[in-house]
Amino acid sequence: MAAAAVSGVLVDLAVLYGQLSLLALGGGPTIVPEMQRQIVEVHGWMTAREFAALFALAQAAPGPNMLVATLVGLHVAGVAGALVATLGLVTPSTMLLLFALTVWERFRDAPWRRAVQAGLVPATVGLFVAAALLIAQAADPTWALGALTAVAAGLSVWTKIHPLWLLAAGALLGVIGLV
Repeated sequence: MAAAAVSGVLVDLAVLYGQLSLLALGGGPTIVPEMQRQIVEVHGWMTAREFAALFALAQAAPGPNMLVATLVGLHVAGVAGALVATLGLVTPSTMLLLFALTVWERFRDAPWRRAVQAGLVPATVGLFVAAALLIAQAADPTWALGALTAVAAGLSVWTKIHPLWLLAAGALLGVIGLV
């Protein structure tokens, strides 16, 4: 890739992740649907399945849950892309958070503050569900994989089974060819 093309991609990564950073209401996973749309549909940097695979890898790895940004940057533009994507995702929201915390503390006893907090809960839950559905849809192209995902999600919500056991069971089903 030519130097001008690389620098253009790095600018695109910085702008994309800078914008997403400011939209991450309720945490990083809430921006996954828009991240996937931008990366797959708008920029065409990878397929939905490739994005789902990077997302799964990021979630399985120790460390921050938004490691997917770093992996996408690495995939798109190498080490420089990984750095730009990571800094683009972290820097704007961190700066905004530092400012907002000073204002938030000043109004700690205001009645509107409790109303704002209560209103953010359902919005955040809805964004998390949208992210989960988007990733499941991209990763589960067959009815069997969709059913397996639904069963694993149900077991993780309604039982105390450790998620690693569910991952192991899914991997075993894949190895023996049942899914």
